[in-house]
Amino acid sequence: MNEPVLKKAMDTLEFLSQDAEARRLYEDRQKFLHDEASMIEGALAEGEKRKAVQIALELLRLGVDTTIITKASGLSEAEIVSLRKHN
Repeated sequence: MNEPVLKKAMDTLEFLSQDAEARRLYEDRQKFLHDEASMIEGALAEGEKRKAVQIALELLRLGVDTTIITKASGLSEAEIVSLRKHN
């Protein structure tokens, strides 16, 4: 059973042969794991965005051109202009 396709088929067969309660528990667990991964991914994206804003603010303080800040931070030009107006 070294082949991944055969292993996946065996795992699927085992899953399908479980009773309804075991299947429900399995599906609940899968949903939990998916939700948890989504929350972690969202938190990481939020942290990256905060870091980009910090970088942009520092570059604005240094008088760097908006085009360069956009490239360095990954923020849009509109976001940079908004930061400039509010800080």
